[in-house]
Amino acid sequence: MVRPFVVRPLLALCVFGASPLLLAAEGGVGRPITGQQVFSNAGIVPPEPGWVMPLTSIWYDGDLKGNAQVPIVGELSTGLDMKVSYTMANFMHIWDTGKSRWNYASAIGVPVQYTDITASITGPRGRTLGTEDTGTQFADMLVTPIAAGYHFDELNHLSLSLPIYVPTGAYNDDRLANPGQNNYTFMPTVAFTHLDGKGGEFTLSSGLEFYTENDATDYRNGNIFTLDALWTHGFGNGWNAGLAAGYIQQLTDDSGEGASSGFRGRSVGAGPVVGWAGKFADAEANLSLRWVPEFDTKNRPEGNGIAVNMTLAFF
Repeated sequence: MVRPFVVRPLLALCVFGASPLLLAAEGGVGRPITGQQVFSNAGIVPPEPGWVMPLTSIWYDGDLKGNAQVPIVGELSTGLDMKVSYTMANFMHIWDTGKSRWNYASAIGVPVQYTDITASITGPRGRTLGTEDTGTQFADMLVTPIAAGYHFDELNHLSLSLPIYVPTGAYNDDRLANPGQNNYTFMPTVAFTHLDGKGGEFTLSSGLEFYTENDATDYRNGNIFTLDALWTHGFGNGWNAGLAAGYIQQLTDDSGEGASSGFRGRSVGAGPVVGWAGKFADAEANLSLRWVPEFDTKNRPEGNGIAVNMTLAFF
């Protein structure tokens, strides 16, 4: 029999995997933010039925370096500076499947995004036109019809899930600051978690992202691969600290007007993470903070991502 585990829930970030990058799916950017797709106990679907409610907020500040051009809402931009604040409330239900090595869950996430973007748009006759835009609106909802977790033993766990972004967020092809991306994104994800039994863990999470066409711009982003890792060491009294790292690689070319060079993007990042787990009223609580600076980027903005997460679990 597998004992119940006090864990941070599956899909707390997937976030943000889930993520708020506002260039829609264009220019080799897509949805992920480096190092923000992995979270504590991502390989564990809790064995006990109940509700889990994560609230996650990410602040990202980055810019596109060099002379690379990327398409944005049907135009080309050379310079780019972006600031994004993205907050998502998730609601996850753990299904009552009895005492088994397999457990199942479903989830839905509702995000709000603040966007501040400055771009250098190439206009008629090749002229460069500076453009700025800001806004705070609802972003695309994240729906996970099914997530399955398998418990090898008390310390080793595996999860399989299919998060789907649906185009419910605000989108206007005459604006730059679009929280919605005007496409469906299917993200099959696998995660593995090893618990050290002393309050620490090692978690790997990997996913693929498949984008449908943005019918407002007739542009389709290439498929994206993500690989993220999280290592923490327990210090007692619920506290832990460690390192989060991420790698993003676009596997196939973009297609559509302005995509002649493919715009395959890449980024790598790593940074510290600190967390606490314990009781809050009648709920199991989990708090975490991370900072992941990016480096070695190509055809993507390079910057810093800071994420704060609070999770309450009711079993």
